[in-house]
Amino acid sequence: MAAKKACNECLSTVKPVRDALDVINGKWKLPIIISVTTGNERFTDIQESIPGITPKVLAKELKDLEQHRLIKRVVVEDYPVKILYKPEPYADTLSPIIYALKDWGVNHRKKIFEKE
Repeated sequence: MAAKKACNECLSTVKPVRDALDVINGKWKLPIIISVTTGNERFTDIQESIPGITPKVLAKELKDLEQHRLIKRVVVEDYPVKILYKPEPYADTLSPIIYALKDWGVNHRKKIFEKE
């Protein structure tokens, strides 16, 4: 019985974590979210802020993030037409996670590269 309870408690944590990772996983999603939330709105600005990302991959990832309601694609009817990408308010919920990952990454790097 105790093993079954432990399994249920584990699953109650693993499932939501897996759901979150399904949204922000991969090499490019978090850098794109960070780029857009720090003020890069135009496709080329986002691409230039993320070394190594191709236009094809950026377009696909932006569509995925739009489906998850983290980024909004805005068409500005002007001449020429402008396409802007803006963070949705829901993207702000990722800020504490991003900063926690940043802190962990800095500390991990120190731990790995410190001389023993």
